[in-house]
Amino acid sequence: MDYSRHGLKKLLSQLSKGEISKSAAFRKLKDLPFQDMGFAKIDFHRTIRKGFPEVVYAPGKSFSEIAEISKGIVSSGNTLLITKSTRMLYDYLSKIVPGLKFSELANMIYYQKRKVARKKGLTLVVTAGTSDIPIAEEACLTLEILGNKVKKLYDVGVAGIHRVVDKLDLIKKAKVIVVVAGMEGALASIIGGLTASPVIAVPTSIGYGASFGGLSSLLTMLNSCAPGVCVVNIDNGFGAGYFASLINR
Repeated sequence: MDYSRHGLKKLLSQLSKGEISKSAAFRKLKDLPFQDMGFAKIDFHRTIRKGFPEVVYAPGKSFSEIAEISKGIVSSGNTLLITKSTRMLYDYLSKIVPGLKFSELANMIYYQKRKVARKKGLTLVVTAGTSDIPIAEEACLTLEILGNKVKKLYDVGVAGIHRVVDKLDLIKKAKVIVVVAGMEGALASIIGGLTASPVIAVPTSIGYGASFGGLSSLLTMLNSCAPGVCVVNIDNGFGAGYFASLINR
C-alpha cells in the first residue's frame, strides 16, 4: 500500500465510490501507523505527519535487518533513504531490493519511485575544504530527493577568504545555505555575516588531534557571533539538508 498522502486520498476515494469494501480498506490500513517487525517498527505514519518517510541510519544494524526494513518501506510505495551506508551494504541490498541507487560520495543508498514537486528557492551547500565534501554531498542528496534546487560551492575555507568573496552573488541569491566545515569551523560565521538568509552549520570530524573529532568546529559554530546561524550535530549532513528543505518549503 502507498502510505503517502496521495495513497490515502486514493484509498478514501475508492471507499466512497464503492470501488473497495470496508473490510478490504481496513486490511490495507492494518499496518498504520506502524509495522512491528520485532527488531524494528517502521513508522509509516511519518510520511503523513512530516511529508517524508522514516530514514534508515545504517550503523549499528545488521545487513539482514536493514534489508527487511528496506523491503517494508519500498513495498509501501515510499521513498527509501539509508544514511552512513557502504558499498558492501549496497551490494547486499541490491540483490534483495530492486531499483536501489548508491551515492559513493554521500555514503547513501536510496530508492525513489516518483519525483516530488520542485521547490522554487535556491539552496546552496558550501564546504570549507575538499575533505568536507562527503558530508556536504549527504546534505545535497537529501535536498535533491526532497525536491530542492541545489548549488554547490566547495573548498572556500577561511584560509583563502577571497574564494568566498568571489562568489558573493551566488551566496546572496540563496534562500538557505548549508555550511559544512571541520578544523576550527569558522566558515559558518563568515557566510552568516555576508547573507540575510538562514545558515545551517554542519561541523565535521575532519581535522588534526586538537579538533577532537569535530568538537572544536561544533563549539565554534555554536558560539558564532553572526545572527541567523543554527547548528546541527557533527557530520549530520542529512539533518542539515532536511532542515534546509523545511525552510525552503
